Amino acid sequence: MQREYPGQPLVGVGAVIIADARVVLVKRGKAPLLGEWSIPGGMLELGETVRAGAEREALEETGVVVRATELLGVFDRVIPEGGRTLYHYVLIDFLCEVVSGELCASGDATDARCFTQAQISELKLAQDTASVIALAIERSARFLD
Repeated sequence: MQREYPGQPLVGVGAVIIADARVVLVKRGKAPLLGEWSIPGGMLELGETVRAGAEREALEETGVVVRATELLGVFDRVIPEGGRTLYHYVLIDFLCEVVSGELCASGDATDARCFTQAQISELKLAQDTASVIALAIERSARFLD
């Protein structure tokens, strides 16, 4: 699968993991977003449901087993370069709850940490990432009331 200058959009899945009123983020070890904080996620595999893909990617990048609950949204990540499309992802993000495991960066992630809402507001995040995190925090707060 060619990620740079693809012939068609690629499907990515994301896991917005809320644990103890904090959000799990990973530092990307590969482009796009190399070295930046983001939600755990990656490419959907052939024959895999989007929920199963989000759960697998969360485990691969964080060491945490999660259950994908609510669909938070579908987003476009299109990155042009020189009149062409360098990257084109359709991202499907889920609110996820922790089932088990210890947080530990692995796979494509170079670091994994839990952030408070205040700490997240200080990070340089893609606008759609910041928006989906805010939505996840809002939706998860309903379950705590």
